[in-house]
Amino acid sequence: MAVCARLCGVGQSRRCRRRPRQNQQDRGSDSDMDEEEEERIVGQRRGDAGCGGEAPESGGGVVETAGPSRVHCSGADSRLHGVGLPHPQALSELPPELLVEIFSLLPGTALPNVALVCKTFRQILNTETIWRRRCMEEFHMKEDVRKMEVGGVSCRDLYVKRVNPRVKSGRFMKLLPDYEHMDYKDVYTHLLHPYRHILGLWQPDIGPYGGLLNVVVDGLFIIGWMYLPPHDPRVEDPMRRRPLFRIHMWDSKKATVECMYGHKGPHKGDIQTVKKDEFSTKCNQTDHHRMPGGRQEEFRTWLEEEWGRTLEEIFHEHMQELILMKFIYTSQYDNCLTYRRIYLPPAMPSDLTQPGLFKGTYGSHGLEIIMLSFHRNSARATKLTGDPNVPAGQLTLDIDLSQPLILPDLEHQRNIEELSRLVLGVHEQVQREARGDAAAPVRVPAKGACSEADGVEANNGVDSDGCQAGPSGGTGPPEIQPFILPLGVMARNEVYPRTCRKCFYGTGLIAGHGFTSPERTPGLFVLFDEDRFGFIWLELKSFSLYSRLTDRLAHAHAPNMERFEAMLRNMQSWTS
Repeated sequence: MAVCARLCGVGQSRRCRRRPRQNQQDRGSDSDMDEEEEERIVGQRRGDAGCGGEAPESGGGVVETAGPSRVHCSGADSRLHGVGLPHPQALSELPPELLVEIFSLLPGTALPNVALVCKTFRQILNTETIWRRRCMEEFHMKEDVRKMEVGGVSCRDLYVKRVNPRVKSGRFMKLLPDYEHMDYKDVYTHLLHPYRHILGLWQPDIGPYGGLLNVVVDGLFIIGWMYLPPHDPRVEDPMRRRPLFRIHMWDSKKATVECMYGHKGPHKGDIQTVKKDEFSTKCNQTDHHRMPGGRQEEFRTWLEEEWGRTLEEIFHEHMQELILMKFIYTSQYDNCLTYRRIYLPPAMPSDLTQPGLFKGTYGSHGLEIIMLSFHRNSARATKLTGDPNVPAGQLTLDIDLSQPLILPDLEHQRNIEELSRLVLGVHEQVQREARGDAAAPVRVPAKGACSEADGVEANNGVDSDGCQAGPSGGTGPPEIQPFILPLGVMARNEVYPRTCRKCFYGTGLIAGHGFTSPERTPGLFVLFDEDRFGFIWLELKSFSLYSRLTDRLAHAHAPNMERFEAMLRNMQSWTS
């Protein structure tokens, strides 16, 4: 008896308020059975050898219920405590509270098939304990659906003023339904499971600009958050989020999609699955996106949100043109977009640092989001957001981890010519090896790193004296090196780390407007710490600083490296 009383699968849930009974005359019906009666799981018969067969006329084997916290288990409980009866020979002979525990461990997609086995199983699968665990484990829903706050929704969105036009007054009415009697089974069946395929990270198809969308379970909502970089040049600031759409339970049997774009609150929207790993959103009331002041007011509002300043505060004429071009291009979509799934890169023990997402400075284009991943002897940074020169999806940085560099002393680091001499020496060697030249290249090191009198002989990135040893060499660069930007190198951030861990040769992708004449130009990759790195673009004489996104991103990791690399190839083909 103690076991039956302790397990939460039987009896009235302490955390759930039950609905009033309806259709008392139909209590014997499978479809209209009272929910309270279902959770007590009555009708389990001692003689059910076939799980749902006829019970003997004597009532000795019936599981009785005397209240929400007391359950009599004469037959099954006797076997559980070993009173001399044989051990259960089939799953159907187990006590119902143990079946609740077993079914709670099954994935939610398997439970409908379990319900088809017999009437008893179908009754047990109406227990809230089972569905609560499925919501928590599969979708990270952590709170009681009846007590949790509505995440990601402002008070303005929860209530709306219903105005009587004749008297021009009214009262605030609750816009969202009352979730007091919402069941976990309803939430799982009609919200979480149908829309499970859109959870995770996505890249919107917005021409060269791209973007980053994170679809998450937030309370009783599924919300699509657009992640925006901080305002230029504050690369260390946290990401900004803007809700684009949300899905929630309007009643116990229906989920509603709403567009959150614009400044007039949520309105009707739609979501369609295009194909695997691709879906689209559509706004059904685009007039909600318009502002009373017309396009001019919309542009001013967008500029303040996107850049954190007014157009008058942006003095660079070329930058003004880029900003206006982006507004015109992106505003035409009106939140009717197609999204393609993207994954976070898998981490390996040999990685130089933890892979992931970073914010980076890109001159007059502002801050952009890139994905850093590791592939054997190389590190790659792929754009998730882009610009008219180098669009989203392209490989912005390609770092050769077999070509580490030791920086010269600070005096020589200040000289851009000395730093270029060091990097270009490695660049020429790599180019010759790529062309298959038989002659062994000779690298000329920078002054202060290794003197020319040392008789340096280049051998696959390793000097004879170990001054520039590769990862497999016996000698490597020091753990911490002093770092300073060369004079004449432009940087959006005047504040940057003054020490670094490692430096490597790499190339960065540059192109003309419209991604014309793309080419890879040599540069220096600088790893400052676990969360920051930089890249010196030698030809452009500019410096980009990258800072890690620290947001927790659920449902976003690639199942394996092969799927991730296939995704990278597809991303480049989207914008090529």
